[in-house]
Order: sequence, then C-alpha cells, then structure tokens
Amino acid sequence: MPTLLIRLCGPMQSWGTRSRFTERDTELEPSKSGVVGIICAALGRPRSEDVSDLAALRMGVRVDHEGTMANDYHTAGGVDGVARASGGISKNSVLSNRYYLAGADFLVGLESEDGGFLRELEDALRAPRWQLSLGRKSFLPSVPIYLPGPGGVRALVLWEALTREPWPLRPLAWRPPREMAARPLRLVLETDFSGPVRPETRNDQPLGAAFRDRTFGLRAIVQEFFEKEQNDVPQPPHA
Repeated sequence: MPTLLIRLCGPMQSWGTRSRFTERDTELEPSKSGVVGIICAALGRPRSEDVSDLAALRMGVRVDHEGTMANDYHTAGGVDGVARASGGISKNSVLSNRYYLAGADFLVGLESEDGGFLRELEDALRAPRWQLSLGRKSFLPSVPIYLPGPGGVRALVLWEALTREPWPLRPLAWRPPREMAARPLRLVLETDFSGPVRPETRNDQPLGAAFRDRTFGLRAIVQEFFEKEQNDVPQPPHA
C-alpha cells in the first residue's frame, strides 16, 4: 500500500483541534484536518465541497524537530482602556490568546490503496491553486511541502515509509546534533478504536463538507518512539 510523504516545516505552525472563542490552541504535531486543508488549497477545492476522499487517507507524522510552544496575544476591535498601536484608546475589543509552534519540522505520510491518487495530490502540491500555509494563512512553509527530486510517493506502508526516510531532511532548517548517534524520533500514527492498544483521540477527522459545516469527528492515534541514525548524505536538489 503506497504512501505519500510531505514535509511541513516553518518558523511558525498552528494545528488547533479544540479552539473555542478567544482561546486558539495547537497540538504538538499537524492535525488531520489541517493536512486535508492544505491539500484542498493545493487542489483548489472550495469549502463547500465534500472531502471524504481525502479524509479516508490514513495519516502518520514523524516529528523530525519538536517545536517550541509559544503564545501570541491579540486584540481585535477595541475595548475601553486598551491602547492602540496607532495611538488613542480602542473600544469594544476582543482579546485572544493564540498558541503556535516555533521552529518545528514534520514528515507527514498519507497512505492509500491508490498510488495514482497520491501522485495527483503530489502534483497539486507542486503547483498549488491557492496559497499553502501551516495552520494559519500567515504561517508559510520555509521549504517546499513536496519532497524534492523524484517526489514523495513511496511503495511502502505508512510506518515503513516514515521510518525509512532519511533524517534530517534537506535543506536543513535547524541545527542537527553534532554527534551521529541514533536519536529517538516520535511517531504519531492513525489507528482504529478496536486495536489491542488503547488509543488517544484527536477531534480532527473531517466529515463531509467539513470546512463549510465545521463538522469533525474523533480520530484514534497511537504514539511511539523509534531510534533513527542521523544521515549526512546530501539529498538531491529541488526539481
């Protein structure tokens, strides 16, 4: 069963699954809804369209570089007593806390029985219809989302595709450890609720026209660590 690998790397990323009103959260790795949203932007799909075909892809994440949680304090509109940057005092403002990850780097895998469909998705990521962002429109990737050279479709199941891919990926976006000893990397793998291990849950499984109707269901995941040797062999340049 083939897997499409993509890279989500940038100075700022946000992958909220529980945001309510003025508190905008982020998970520590990309959400299923966020990744499906990126692909919809690449394909040029409107919010009103059903995304069930994309939601059916099984997703996994390899955390190549854990991000640092940060908080962005926002004011919108005005509240009595809140100073504006332009001067004066604003009224009727909405105050919010928006959390994001700084300096994170993720390798994401999408598994499907249809390799041709995965290649269509990768072609769209190489020439997206709309701007691609990492959870918020202002959070742009620092390297291309698609993998360079021959691309990211691997004739491997999800776990093997994520664990076999070299680490760290080039071009480097962060300083790797100097020593070449194996490092534990975190894997977050989509699973089902009937497995032998009790899974965690994420409320990020798109349902139907999810981005129009704001309909998301629970998704089961398991987390594990595996040892990965640092690879200093240069990867091919971007196509």
